[in-house]
Amino acid sequence: MATTVDAVLSALEVFGRAPDKASLERANAWLQEFQHSPEAWSTCNVLLLSPETPVAAKLFAAQTFRTKVTYDLHQVDSANLLALRDTLVTALERYHSGPRTIMVQLCLAISCLALQVPAWENPVQDLVDSFGRIPATVPALLQFLTILPEELTSNTKIPVTDEEYREREAVLLTSNAETIIELLSMYLQAPGATYAVQTQVFNCLSSWLASGEVTAMSLAKTPLLTYAFEALASEDLFEAAVTVICDLIHETQEIEDNMPVIEVIVPRVISLKPRLTEWKEDPDKIRGLARIFTEAGEMYRSLLLHHTETFYPIVEAIGECSAYPDLDIVPITFPFWMRLAQSIGKRSSVPPLLSDAYKALMTVIIRHLHFPPEITTVAGQEAENFRSFRHVMGDTLKDCCYVLGTDVCLLAAYELITTAMTRGPSISWQEIEAPLFSMRSMGAEVDPNDDHAVPKIMDLIPKLPAHPRVRYASLLIISRYTEWMNKHPSYIPSQLNFISSGFEDSDSEVNAAAGQALKYLCQDCKQHLVEFLPQLHQFLASMGAKLVQDDRVQVYEAIAFVISAMPMEHAARSLREFALDILQLVHATANKPTTATKEELKAASDALETLEVMLGVIDTFGDQLPATCQNSCPEAWAIFDPLIAKYGSDFEVCDRVTRVIRLGVNFFGITALPVVPAVLRRMATAFESTGFASYLWIIGKIFGRFGTEENPALRNSFKQAFEQTSTKLVTILQVTPPSQIPDVMEDYLRMAQQLIDHAPDILFPSPAFPVTFRAAMAGFTLIQSDIVFTALDFIRDIITHDSLDPPAVPPSKFPTYAAAIKPVVEKEGMDLTGLLLTGLVGDFPSDAASSVITIFRVLAKLWPSPLLTWLPPVLQQLPSTTTPDQAKQAFMEDVTQSLNAKDYDKVKYAILTLHRASRKARDRRRVGPMDN
Repeated sequence: MATTVDAVLSALEVFGRAPDKASLERANAWLQEFQHSPEAWSTCNVLLLSPETPVAAKLFAAQTFRTKVTYDLHQVDSANLLALRDTLVTALERYHSGPRTIMVQLCLAISCLALQVPAWENPVQDLVDSFGRIPATVPALLQFLTILPEELTSNTKIPVTDEEYREREAVLLTSNAETIIELLSMYLQAPGATYAVQTQVFNCLSSWLASGEVTAMSLAKTPLLTYAFEALASEDLFEAAVTVICDLIHETQEIEDNMPVIEVIVPRVISLKPRLTEWKEDPDKIRGLARIFTEAGEMYRSLLLHHTETFYPIVEAIGECSAYPDLDIVPITFPFWMRLAQSIGKRSSVPPLLSDAYKALMTVIIRHLHFPPEITTVAGQEAENFRSFRHVMGDTLKDCCYVLGTDVCLLAAYELITTAMTRGPSISWQEIEAPLFSMRSMGAEVDPNDDHAVPKIMDLIPKLPAHPRVRYASLLIISRYTEWMNKHPSYIPSQLNFISSGFEDSDSEVNAAAGQALKYLCQDCKQHLVEFLPQLHQFLASMGAKLVQDDRVQVYEAIAFVISAMPMEHAARSLREFALDILQLVHATANKPTTATKEELKAASDALETLEVMLGVIDTFGDQLPATCQNSCPEAWAIFDPLIAKYGSDFEVCDRVTRVIRLGVNFFGITALPVVPAVLRRMATAFESTGFASYLWIIGKIFGRFGTEENPALRNSFKQAFEQTSTKLVTILQVTPPSQIPDVMEDYLRMAQQLIDHAPDILFPSPAFPVTFRAAMAGFTLIQSDIVFTALDFIRDIITHDSLDPPAVPPSKFPTYAAAIKPVVEKEGMDLTGLLLTGLVGDFPSDAASSVITIFRVLAKLWPSPLLTWLPPVLQQLPSTTTPDQAKQAFMEDVTQSLNAKDYDKVKYAILTLHRASRKARDRRRVGPMDN
């Protein structure tokens, strides 16, 4: 025993010395193993009760008791369970005055034990008898009574059945509810009760209210309710009182059942309204009041709608909280306004008082939207937080629209701007920008057919001050109102001019907003903008080079929307015109006699990005391309091929050109077939020389699009590309572990998956097939979930291929496929099962179990004898820390029985049982020795 105690103390000392990572990991692993051991029970008792034990070691001992009571109670003989109870209660008596961290862990352990030991007939009363009669131990009792309902309702790891839980919950909580109310009332009023004890009383009451065991009605005639409101006057009790009042109000949400207590609560809540003025200089107090008022408003919403005048003081109080200058407090009120608006929306009319409340709220929110007078004083995270919060406030403005009507709200914001502008030069940009932002937020609620409010706004925009922040906000309004402009096309020319001027602004954010506005205008009003296409082309010619890339991309995307609205032949000519402009730059770079500079390659990649975004919008003209596009595919490839040949080792060029080719494959369809063999040769060669995953990605996309084509030359190019890339992958993996090239692994496997789906005659007979199978197995070792699922899907599709269990008259190629698959599975079977089980009990995503089950079921059916020889050494290699030995043994027995009985469905249950056992062990491991 002394040796073990010393070992624990030595391991814990490591954490206090801040040593190297390896020492910490060794100490952590040793302590975890110790916590699993049966001797930890007695050792931790010694550590807790020894006066010489350091505090850190005592805390570790208490944490270990809590962990072992949760996971390892089976180590204790049933005859000794009550003795364990006595041990824990004795320890709690020892630490009744602290440290609190130790007391909490002991209370958690006792709560968990009480749930699992029916022989302990009335734990609550026993603890009350032991701790409740001596003032010094009352805090320990209150700590236990606070933790008990929380632990019982939230700790799902305690191993009890639903029936056992219901029985013990009735004993521990339900049958003691009245006792708890009486006990808390007594302690609250006890002579000499300290603020600390009274705070504990409120915390305990909150815990029992939250559990549902103590009802609001049961408190109506007790001093607890009255004193909770009175305690708001106390600095020391304020926070605890706020929490318990909110919990109490929340528990009265069943209005009809709780009317008597609601009639007590509401007057007390309303009486708090003057405190908002009294405590206006104390944000913490206002925050607490905001919580109370908002909770009351939400819970009593239906009463408020039916008895508006009676409950309106609560609405006014919430309005005052919304108007408070501290923006950390304001959002507390937002859920109330949202839910009230939803409730009002279901009624035929809006009570005038509530209409006034939302009008006042709208004004308040717009005031909160104002940037500080000196915006430069707000920077970094604070500025970002404020910008994000403006969007949250924007949602509350939508609630105002829901109640008052969008046109009313828009015109109110419009009046704020026009009134401010009458003051001339003295106006600040913030006074304009905030209402503009509100208009943008409310734009989602605008009726596209509105002819009252929005026209005034559109007429106002060109007249606004030329401040960058005002222009930025104005452009974003245009972005939001483009659906309205589609119904009112007469406004398009003026707004298009306004957008164009935004690109000339020196502020980059204004430029970006102009790009966004143009994109949405062209997207939503594309039919009306066809006649403006020459103007847009001229704009690009004159301004395109001056735009930053992100803005240029948005302009090209906007133009593509317009082209997509044109008749097909006209659209094809327009697309070709813009595409030729783009490709001229790419062609010049590819055919430059000297090596292109970094800047020139960046310009070519940017040009490809603009072509990519255009093709992404236009998508395709269908199977029959217009005459204008008939020769475009070989012409484009004649530009791309030399570019990749010379600069395919530049990652940006590689990424952009493969993306464009992907969209080109979709755009040209079968008319691209003549160039596909050349594309595949170039992509495979480029992957061979660079190892870039993008080349595998595009090969896979081509396989997926054209894999069923029967052209012999095309299928030969498939075979060459597959085998060439597989050979390169083998070379890469000889020097680089799979974990360092996850993108290559994923795109290679996705490429191979396309062959299974569309060209199995290429995959299975190929000498590269075993390489692909092993690559998929290597995918199981990676941590990226997408790769694991891709690898599982690939192996599953091989193992379950119809050729392995063919119909009476199989397709002619099935024997060839089966002859290729079987020897690979038999050769790799042990490693395959090992990797599958290691992943299942290790790092596989939880959703992967179904694929593992499918694979094992087929292995059991088609390879039963080999599977029984593979499993014993595989199971032996699984670490006991993730898979307990008894779980391994049970798994082997279950699989053997299912195979002997040829009941292969039972393999599923064996896998699931092993999976559950490993998850339980891992959950235990995730709780580090110092984490509880």
